[in-house]
Parts: sequence; structure tokens; C-alpha cells
Amino acid sequence: MSVRVRGIYATALTRLLYDDTGVVQASEPIRERFDATFPVAPALATVATTDDRQGVGVSGEEPTVDAATDRLESVGVDTLAWNDPAPEGAVFDARVESTKRSGAVLDLGEDDKGGIEGWLHFSQVDDRIEAGDALRVQIREAVAPWSDDRPVCTTDLTVETELARLVRSDQSDATTGGVELASLLPTDPRDGWAVRWDERADDADLDALGATLDRLNERAAVLDALPNPASAGESGDEPGRLTDGLATTWCWFGRESRFALDDLRREVTPTMGGHHRAKAATNAASAAVDFAEAVCDDAGDGGEFPFAALTRQFGPREGDTLALGHGKPAGHLVVLGRGEVTDYDPVGKVTLEREMTPGGTYDALGVERRAGDVAVTKLQEGRWWYPTVYRGSDGERRGTYVNVCTPVELFPDVARYVDLHVDVVKHADGRVERVDDDELDEAVAVGEIPEPLAEKARAVASAVENALR
Repeated sequence: MSVRVRGIYATALTRLLYDDTGVVQASEPIRERFDATFPVAPALATVATTDDRQGVGVSGEEPTVDAATDRLESVGVDTLAWNDPAPEGAVFDARVESTKRSGAVLDLGEDDKGGIEGWLHFSQVDDRIEAGDALRVQIREAVAPWSDDRPVCTTDLTVETELARLVRSDQSDATTGGVELASLLPTDPRDGWAVRWDERADDADLDALGATLDRLNERAAVLDALPNPASAGESGDEPGRLTDGLATTWCWFGRESRFALDDLRREVTPTMGGHHRAKAATNAASAAVDFAEAVCDDAGDGGEFPFAALTRQFGPREGDTLALGHGKPAGHLVVLGRGEVTDYDPVGKVTLEREMTPGGTYDALGVERRAGDVAVTKLQEGRWWYPTVYRGSDGERRGTYVNVCTPVELFPDVARYVDLHVDVVKHADGRVERVDDDELDEAVAVGEIPEPLAEKARAVASAVENALR
């Protein structure tokens, strides 16, 4: 097994995966830090940081993806992982659900968690398409479950690895690219396909190139065996997945896991306290960490996480707008609302005020939401819970809701955590009630929350419950 690692977690994850899984195609900084030679060989999986820096995607051959994911989940109690129902390279029979200005929303069928949607830009189709049309598409870009985006689809079916890809071709010359050794390979691209070599293949040996082309040909054969698709406008078969594509999991790192990754990185190179927590905040903060570790002799010696310095420079500060990024154990993200930071404490605390819209009731409190109600939420970096006090327009306390969650992280524009279902409420009359233990038990049963994390949630809920009585 072998993996390719990229992104802000690369050094720590290379250390994590180096012994058991094997790392290939390492970047120059990684080679220097490890003082080691990494082979330019085909990667059976790629581990890459997500665009929002909250975690990583792991994609490739299923056994290697499973092994790498198991290692990643061992990083910390608040590392959570989900399988992708629409991974890169998977082929679907799709139906146009609706059209927008620049593209179409596609119905890709369902999995055990519900419907799957995709996005197809109009540049990917030659003819006009309308709602109800049938299409055969491939996932070009998969997305993390906590993202608001839909996976990006294409109607051009290809097969790819990090060293080369196969594309449909009727040309006699089936090989392109600057790889001089390619002409010496014992195998050719499959009939009807042409190989496009990546520049990284220049550094690979014949065995690596041959193994890459063999894998591509195997996957191309799967596409060739598919039945002919329905044309746009035809009814076709029901939407659904036809091929597996690359096995893909998404791993979200909680705060405790980011600090555990700091420890792994520190085994290889000087690393400041909160290195990965700061890098996850913004691209600018990530660059600042690199600069500080490069020029300050003691910056990489561990120490305390510089929350005050980070937030003074990048936020959140008093007067800023902050969202509540309420992650769900199933993987998706719900924004509970945005409010104004009314108080900031450099030790790691902020107070958030939101004006509530009328209608419905407050969860578990059973109290009507009225015009003029205000929610005051107190958040503390690293704490496994946070309280929200609801008050009426007259200032009367209408109830308190304490959310139990993975450790809160206060990023510049969002407070991020994953909800752990069980919560504690205190009613206006003083009654204290613990709620949703059954939802936590169910999440454990279906594999959304590991039992050690569930035990932590129950212990936190018990401590909060006792404190409120």
C-alpha cells in the first residue's frame, strides 16, 4: 500500500502513515524534513486537505483508503470520517432536476442517507438540456459532506491516476506527453483510449509507469462494459450509480485531533503550539504560522496555543459577525445563525448575540419564539459544550439550552464543532432536563459516532446537568 499526502497536514500525516502504509511522491519540504528518499511510484490513495482546511479527503483503491482512514481516525477522539456516495470518477445515470443560469442540478439517485445531487455546467453539454432529461455523467470533483457545494459532474468519461489519465480517442497515436520511457512499456492503452502522461511521470521508473497503465486499462474496461446511456430527453433508467470510481472517505479533524497532529509533526520538525489549529483558521493565518516558525527561534518549541495573538490579527473580535457552524454526526453542516460578537476575552471566550425570528418553538424548551427575542450564546475555545440563554424583549429569561459537542473552535467567521445529540436544558421555572440520549445511542448504532466519543458526550452532559441543578 502507498499514499500520496498533500496540504497543511502533510508533515503530520506523513509521519502517521510512513511506517504502516508507506508514502510516495513526497514534496520537497517533506523530503527535507524527513531526510529520506520517497519513491516516485503510483499512489494507491491520495490524502489531500480540503479547501476549507477542516480536514482531508482520502481517495483511491479501497483497501488502501480503508487502511489510511483507520490510521487517521486514531489521531484523536474527535476525528470523524464519512464515506462519499458520489466519489471522484464514479459514473451515474442522472436526470436533470432543475436548471440554473450556468448549469443544471442533477438527480444522481439515492443512498441509505437520502438523495444525491450533482452539478453540471452547461459547457459540458453540446445541446440544450431541460428538467427531466436523462444523462450519463461522471464525478469530476467530489466534495466533503460538510460543504454547501454539490459534486461537479462531466459528460466526458475518463479514468485517471496522479501520473496519467485515459481519454476517449479515435486517433491512431494513443500516447501523448513528454515521458520518454513510455514507448518502452510492454502494454499499450486500451483500444479506443489515449493516454495522457502527467509531468510527474518523468521521474517514475518503468515498473511504475507500467503499473499505472495497467490500472488505467482495467478501469477503462469497466466503462467500456456499461450499457449505452439514454440520450437527453429520453426517459432512461432510474438515476443511480453505475461504477464505483475511487473509494473516498472524508475525515474532519476536531480541535483535540489538530493538537494531536501538532505532536506528530513535532517529532519531525519544530512546531509551534496550535500549529494546525491556527492553519485551519484562514490562508493568511497559515502563512503567518510558516513565517513565525521560520524566523523565530523559539516559535517551534511547542508552548501554548496563541489564541489572543491569532484572534487579534484575524478575528473574531468584538463587533465582528460570527456564525454557528453546527456540524451533524452524519457529516453535513447546518449554520444555526449569525450574530454579533458583543464581548471578546483574549483567554479564548466570546459572547454572541442573535435576534431571533418569530415562529415555532425553541428545541426541547417548548417555548414559543416571539418577535424581539434575543439569544445570548457564550462560546469558549476548546470546551465540549456551550450555553445559549433565550430572553424576551422585556429581558425575561425564557430558558437555557446547553449544547454538548466536540471542542469548540473559534475561527474568524464561524464557531465550528460537531453536535453530539445529547443536550441539557434549563426551563424558565428552574427545571433541568437532559434530552436526546436516544439520538446519541442511535448515532452510535449506525456508526456515525464512535463509542469513545459518545462516552465523552454522556460524561459532559452529566457534568452540565449536575452543575445546573
